[in-house]
Formats: sequence, structure tokens, C-alpha cells
Amino acid sequence: MSTAQSELTTGARSRQQPAEPAGPVGPRSRAGAQPPRRNPLHLALAVLLSWLVPAGLVAVHLGVLLLPLLVLAVAVVIRTGGVLLDRLVIAGLIVAGSVLTLGLLYSLWPWGLAPVPTTGVMFTLISVGGWLARRRPRLPLRFRGSDLLVLGTVAVVGRYLFHPLMGETAAERVALFATSEDRLAHFSFFSGIQGVGGFNFLHQEAAKAYLIPPSEVTYPQGSHFLLAWVDALVHSSADPGAMIYTVNRYFLYLLVCYALFCGGLVWAARWIGGPRLRGWRCTAVCATVGAVMLATNYLDLLAHGFDSTFIGLFFVTLTLAVAVRPAMGVGEFLLAGAAGMITVTYAYNIYGAFAGVALFGALVVHRRRFAGRWPWVLGALVVTLGVAALPSALSLMGDLDVASASNMNGPSVSADNSVLIGGGLLGLLAAVMPRNRRTATGQAHLAVLLGTGALLSAFALYQLHTIQRYSYYFHKMTGVGVVVSLVSLGAVGVVLQGQYRGSARTLPRRAGELVVSVLTVATALSLFAGVQWGFLSTKDKRADWYANPLVAWGRGEWRSDMGPKGAEALQLPGVTGPVVFLVANDDYKNLKATWLASLLNRRGGDMAALYDMHPHIGIGGPSPKEEDYRKSVGKLKEFIAKLPAPPTIVTADRPVGDRIKRDLAAQGVKVTVLSDPQNLWTEPWKRTFPGG
Repeated sequence: MSTAQSELTTGARSRQQPAEPAGPVGPRSRAGAQPPRRNPLHLALAVLLSWLVPAGLVAVHLGVLLLPLLVLAVAVVIRTGGVLLDRLVIAGLIVAGSVLTLGLLYSLWPWGLAPVPTTGVMFTLISVGGWLARRRPRLPLRFRGSDLLVLGTVAVVGRYLFHPLMGETAAERVALFATSEDRLAHFSFFSGIQGVGGFNFLHQEAAKAYLIPPSEVTYPQGSHFLLAWVDALVHSSADPGAMIYTVNRYFLYLLVCYALFCGGLVWAARWIGGPRLRGWRCTAVCATVGAVMLATNYLDLLAHGFDSTFIGLFFVTLTLAVAVRPAMGVGEFLLAGAAGMITVTYAYNIYGAFAGVALFGALVVHRRRFAGRWPWVLGALVVTLGVAALPSALSLMGDLDVASASNMNGPSVSADNSVLIGGGLLGLLAAVMPRNRRTATGQAHLAVLLGTGALLSAFALYQLHTIQRYSYYFHKMTGVGVVVSLVSLGAVGVVLQGQYRGSARTLPRRAGELVVSVLTVATALSLFAGVQWGFLSTKDKRADWYANPLVAWGRGEWRSDMGPKGAEALQLPGVTGPVVFLVANDDYKNLKATWLASLLNRRGGDMAALYDMHPHIGIGGPSPKEEDYRKSVGKLKEFIAKLPAPPTIVTADRPVGDRIKRDLAAQGVKVTVLSDPQNLWTEPWKRTFPGG
């Protein structure tokens, strides 16, 4: 058997513990015993429980437990990963891909995202699949010491992300939620999916009430759909309830997703290293990736509201790991690869090209492994590409101008080039080393490096040719380059010197390995996260750790000037139509306040008429300039004419509000003007909202 075939077959094998069979289950089990018979009673019981469990948990408002149960149900059926964490991560990817695929059905049936039918169908499919494959529930209850570094990264990042929210009400957290208009746009997709009961692109007319057209069909919605489905489980209902609490839950989900993204990179680097990456070398790889993510500027993706970008990068991370080292049977690989391709493309479609290149490389490298199964492989490939391409195909049939969109301008978060270039070159060096080059994993890794570099270079040349500079989407795409560079450290670790050999005796050797591992973690935190252990970075400068974006977020320095004030739109008596918030003599503040108020009133579609408030409506605070006032009122009249109903205008200054009311009435414009209701803008704002 060749090295490539041997590696794929054995999967994640350790020296100390036997691995589970990675290949597809044949007529006999690994022990040579006859596989269990398909007992129809077992299937009937499993299907019955598939519906009784969701119904029971939702009835007692514990629908949130259905998510880990689904992941666990997939994990006990598939056969991949030698340790529990590996199995759960792969199972989670499969669940995400299944939700998005079945989401096409959920969007069309009458129950929408209701937790009982959606999870009931998924549990039923898992039960039937396991029964047909004759899989008895089995879970590898084994752990690796490096699991602590994966989970520790999630915990440390999560600690800093959640710290400024502790003790605050849902409304007070809006100051961190509404840091940019991009965040408001993403919440509008999320709210639209909840409102129409499925993908916005399958309910385009209904979705226009919640978001700005034509984004209901042109923008990828996978991350929003997943979070909307999770919210139905958490809330034990497809009805999200009071919007201020829905905003809060959505924001909390984002924080969890970013922490999982950081931990996912650590896991992916370890997974690519495989069973050869052990001891202090594994610690060095995991600690380095974790340290980089603690100090990286990619926290800006969260702070600036690029929600689907970092969630898309999270799924890119998992998909690349599966493609580079598919240590599993053919069936599991097709399932996990398809799930990865669909989740990446639905979450952020331009990243689908990178996932496609990685999976194509895996098929080529492991082509002998699929001998005799190519009809199944090609069939799965056609179905996967069809499902993955559907939203993008609909957007191309709509109003999307690809050439113009690919060169658009906009605020972006650029990659850390030292990580992108340095990590990529280091990964390339490791990939061409004989120890890696002769293995299937090394060859697939090299294919990913070259494919990613080719895609980035091609797009860079296209932009230089068309607009003579790099713009918005090039910076978005370099995020994949950073992911590839970081997970490539798993291959780098493999070519380092072997395990610590401090003593021939087991206990001293293990103690020495532990000491070396602790020193490795401390070294990584010092070099890559700026931790200086109480010392100054230089004689007169604090350690860089205190200035990094994550720590600054933990100190609450990313709060916007919005505060929770826009949420008060829910408390305005009798307001059922459009709302316009003029909170200051600042057009951008007015835009964000109006947008947030519209979302909280489930009227995000009104922003189709009001989005251009910036840079035209700069009144609402005390004593605006006369020229600004006249121009703003003229533009305000134009925007009101486009609204479906007369709006309610809320101003922060009573004299200005009274003047706006008089001037618009004199021009025959029907509006309701409320000026500083309940001292909204002058008193500390802490209110209790019903229904949360």
C-alpha cells in the first residue's frame, strides 16, 4: 500500500492508542465480527425519539439542548477522528451543512424555522442513515493534552469578548452591537429570515419589508440563516419575541462564533499535523496559532460588523482541514466535504472558490482511494455544486453587476501581511520537505497553498488591470490567505525534531515533556501575542498585549456613541409606521439611529428610502446651521415621499422638532414629530422591555 493510501486509511492514529477504522464500514467490523442486522424495531424507536425528544424539550423551553444533541447524534454515527474533540468538530461541520441544505426545504414548507419540525427531520435522517449503514452508536472518549489549548483559546478569547457585557441590560449592550452600519445590515438579513421563515432569496417580495433591496437576493445569507435557526432553538420558538432581546441574542451568537473561529484555527493546524504531530511540537503549533489570534487585528472584523466574513472564514478553516487531511472513510469524506463546500459558499460565496480548489486537490491526491466508487463521488459532487451554487446563481439572475461589485470600494480589514506572507512561505517550505512531500497530506497541503496563492494572485492582477489598485474584496480574500498560513503551521510542526528525550524512564520523560510544553506556550505568548509577564516591552513602553484589539474590546473601548437610545422606538406609543430618528446634527448618527429604530420595529425595508440620509440629514440636535437645516429639510421631504406611509420623526431638540413640523406641514408633508420624548436623550437610559 502506498504512503498516501496508508495515511488516509489509518486516519488519526496515535502511538499509544489504536485508532478507529477510518475506511467505510464493510461487511465485517474491525474485530471481524458480523455487523449488526437492520432491526426495523430499532429504526422505528429511533424515528419516534427523533420527534418526541424535540417536542419535549421545546415544550419545557429547553430547545437550546437540541443543538448539542444533534452534533452528538452525528458524532456517534460517523467514524472519523481518534479523539472526542476531532469527532465533535467534524460532526458540527456536517450539522451546519445539513441545516443550510435542508433550509431550502424549511424555507418552503409551512412551519418555517420552528424547532420541532426542523430538528425532527434532522434526527430522523441521522437515524435512518445510521440504520442503513448498520452503525451502532460509538464515540471515542479519548482526549489529547492539546485539546486544552484548543478549548483554552476559545475560553480566553470569549472571556475578553464577553467581559464588557457583564452586568449590562440587553438595551445597554446596543452600544457594542451598533458599532457600524454593516452590523445593522447583517441583522436585517437575520431578521428577514425570521420574518419570512426561510432564506430571503426564496421569499424575495416578503423579505423587502425587512431589508434593503436587492440585497435579499444578491448577498450571501448562510451565516444569518444558521444563526436564525439557532435562535429558534434557543428561544424554543420560531417567533423571536421582543426585538431588543433578539438583537441581544444575535450579538451574543456573534461573540461565540468569533471565539470558535479562533479555536477552530488552532484545531485545524493540529488536525493537519495529524498523528505525527505530538508532544511539545503539537504544543508549539497550537500555542503559536492561538497566540496570533489573541493579538491579531482580525478582531476588527467583529468590531466593524463584518459578521458573515469571519463566520465564512471559520467554515473555510474547517473545510480546508478536512480537504488537506481527510482521515476518514469515503462516505464521511464526501459528507464532510459537501457540508464544508455548502457552508462556505452560503456564508460568503467568494470563499467558495478556495474551498472548491482545496476539495478538488483532495480528490486528485486521493484518486486511488476512490477507485470503484467514482460514480458515487461524481454524483455527490454534482449535487453539492448544485446546492452550493443556487444562491449565487439567483443573485446573478437578479440585479447583481459582478464586474462592478468585484471592484467596489468600502471600509475593509486588511490582513496582517507578516502572517499572510511569512506564514505562507513557512507553510510552503514545510510542504516541500521530504517528510511531508511524500505523504498524501503533504501533497494536498501543497495543492491548497498553490491554489490559494493562484486565486489571490489572479484577483490581484485583475484589480490592478481594471482599477489600478487593491480594493474591498481583495482584502476580504486575503483573509483566506491568513487562514491557510496559520493552519499550515501544523505541517511545519511535523518537520521539527521529534519528541522530548530527557530520560529513559517514563515518568521523568513525561514530566520533562510537560515542562518543555509549558515553556513553549510561554514563548509563543511572548513572541506572537506581546505578553511580557509584567515587564515593559521597552524601558518606557507597556507590553504590546495591552494595546491589542482584543484587550481593548475587553476594556469596553469599542463602544459606539449610539448607546441604547434607538431601542426606545419600541416604547413610542401608537407608532406602527416608518420612523426617522434625528438625534444630532450629525448625518451618520442619524442614519444609524434611524436604521436601528426601523429594525427594532421590524421595518428594516423602510431603509430603502432612508439609507441616503447620510450625508444629507445633519439636523436634530440643538442650533443647527441655517444652511444645513434648509438642505436637510429639503432632502427629508424627498425621502418621506418614497416611504410607504407617513413617518414618525423623533428629534433630540424640541425647538428644532417644532420647526421641522411646521415647515413640512407648510409644504403639505404629513408627519408626526416627537421631540425628546420622555427625556430620551438627556437622562440615563435604563428601561425594562416586556417579552424577553
